[in-house]
Amino acid sequence: MKPYSILFVCTGNICRSPTAEGVMLKKVRERGWSDLLVIDSAGTHGYHVDAPPDDRSQRHAARRGYDLSGLRARRVLQEDFTRFDAILAMDQENLEFLAAMCPPTHRGKLELMMRHAPRHRTEIVPDPYYGGPDGFDEVLDYIEDACEGLLAALAARLQK
Repeated sequence: MKPYSILFVCTGNICRSPTAEGVMLKKVRERGWSDLLVIDSAGTHGYHVDAPPDDRSQRHAARRGYDLSGLRARRVLQEDFTRFDAILAMDQENLEFLAAMCPPTHRGKLELMMRHAPRHRTEIVPDPYYGGPDGFDEVLDYIEDACEGLLAALAARLQK
């Protein structure tokens, strides 16, 4: 079976989407599903290409056992729309940007990440970049919830 591939997308790929990538990678490893899923992240804009995640994102993630240090920012590429099975945007603006560049045949792959969160009732993962430290913990809370929901939804498919 071909691995199921997921791309997490935010604006600059230094806070929210690499956090989602790191959280999901750890949860996938813990379940022994590393051969079943391909996980990546990207930004809608190329502000920080090749940069590591924001230091604050790395620190807050590390406190919860997630290592983001090896990740590097990249911009969404046209081929990502064919390469990935699911492309999860952190907010409505990211989703609209993706929809504008996505070929019509692949638009069904696009959705908001928080659609998968069973506990948090919000549509977006807010951008913590210009805020205080609490924003980075809130991002982790939302992303952990959405990743658990996504993995639960994928469980039957992955264990066939």
